[in-house]
Amino acid sequence: MIIWDNYSWFLASGDNMGKVLSSKRSSTGLLFEVELGYDEATLLKGHYDDVHMFTEKIAEFETNISSRGKNSVTKYFLIPRHLRKDVNYNCPVNCQKIDTKDKIIFIYVVDKTMQTVRA
Repeated sequence: MIIWDNYSWFLASGDNMGKVLSSKRSSTGLLFEVELGYDEATLLKGHYDDVHMFTEKIAEFETNISSRGKNSVTKYFLIPRHLRKDVNYNCPVNCQKIDTKDKIIFIYVVDKTMQTVRA
């Protein structure tokens, strides 16, 4: 069990993922008591600050994967038009993949403050 306050935590919903056991108000926001399985906790690789909490159950927008190239070998995740604001297409993008029993979750991180990288 992990108790946290005044931090953003990553918590995915699904098989062998964490769950919120309880929550209450604190002077700086909300205090959550979180239970994680060992595999889920090791995904954090010791980083217990600046971690975001989310659940796949509130994904609001459908999108597609586009295929290009010979035999459609190259795949692209398409960003819905209304979500493209403030996206710098010329900076490095970090990606994380989380496998569950029946789903794959991809997380892409684009730094809005990063300077453009020239190709």
